[in-house]
Amino acid sequence: MTLPNPWAKVVSTVGLGVTFLVVIAIQAVALAQTWGAASWVPGAAASVMVCGLALMRHRERTWTAVAGLGVAALAVLVPLLPGTRLPAGLGPSLALGLAVLVGSAVRVLPTVRAGIIAGAGLLLVIAQFTARPATAVSAIAAAAWLAACGVGLSLRRLDDRATATAKRVRRAERLELARELHDIVAHHITGMLIQAQAAQVVARRDPQNVSDSLTEIETAGIEAMAAMRRVVGLLRDTDDAAPASPGREGLNTLVERFSHQGPTVRLHTPDDDTEWPPEVTSTVYRIVQEALTNVLRHASHARSVDVTVGRDAEAVTVEVADDAPPHSVRPHHRGGYGLIGMRERVETLGGTLCVGPRPGAGWSVRATLPVPTAEPG
Repeated sequence: MTLPNPWAKVVSTVGLGVTFLVVIAIQAVALAQTWGAASWVPGAAASVMVCGLALMRHRERTWTAVAGLGVAALAVLVPLLPGTRLPAGLGPSLALGLAVLVGSAVRVLPTVRAGIIAGAGLLLVIAQFTARPATAVSAIAAAAWLAACGVGLSLRRLDDRATATAKRVRRAERLELARELHDIVAHHITGMLIQAQAAQVVARRDPQNVSDSLTEIETAGIEAMAAMRRVVGLLRDTDDAAPASPGREGLNTLVERFSHQGPTVRLHTPDDDTEWPPEVTSTVYRIVQEALTNVLRHASHARSVDVTVGRDAEAVTVEVADDAPPHSVRPHHRGGYGLIGMRERVETLGGTLCVGPRPGAGWSVRATLPVPTAEPG
């Protein structure tokens, strides 16, 4: 799964607007030829209003649909007034704009509200058939309503399924993080126990230097509390076993294993031996693992992959970049739930994750993970 592309919404809105204009123009020409020169004006005006509301549906789906239904109702009722000679109300362009509004409401709005809007649309279609039965215009309006409800319900089902899957992935990732809480606590407490034992030895030999050992124990305790606060809110199933958290050295084994299965993987890590918090270390490992897995699945034409891990005073940065050709297929909605897990893990630690194509060719996954400093509290 990837973040919505704002340009895709712009392009779809422009395309829909062009479609509306073309249909309105065709309808106006047909009405002018059949009903007279001025007969197309009321229908075109109503169509422009409804189609305009359809283009603005993303801002307020309920009220745009209600307003569109109101305009459509007037378009159906006004031609029925005595002495009025106007074409049938729900013309093709008006029916198209109304279908977009109804379909959008059925897809997104709560069930009751969506049902009311769909029912109101059905009443308009019935009113159109009652006023002018057995016409092509009425058939088009009915077909547009059916298509709107069908497409809206199908997309609603797909959205619900995607949301449920995303929730399962997030929960699984949180449980995985919660299991690592065991390793984090064990890491820090083991260090504190060693320092406490050393302090006892120092107390017997040189009591005046015990304060230094106690300061180190206090610092280790502060670091342990800071690390635990970052994951203590996550829930954990009590029956789950706590797996060993892979250390920095595990990246070498991971890279070697993937190099045997796919393109050559080059690993670049800091030269210093500075230790990172356990939750940061395990997150770096998981990001590299997931990114390399995605390369194997979706970038089979890649020749090489660079895994770069950097560290500065405030954060650890990890980037996995491949050199797959620009035409390589990258599914945006299928098989993309690993990105949800990565993002959940990174954001839990207060970091950022950027995923997308590289300039020219290839794909990049880049995460920045802040390294906490010990703070009293």
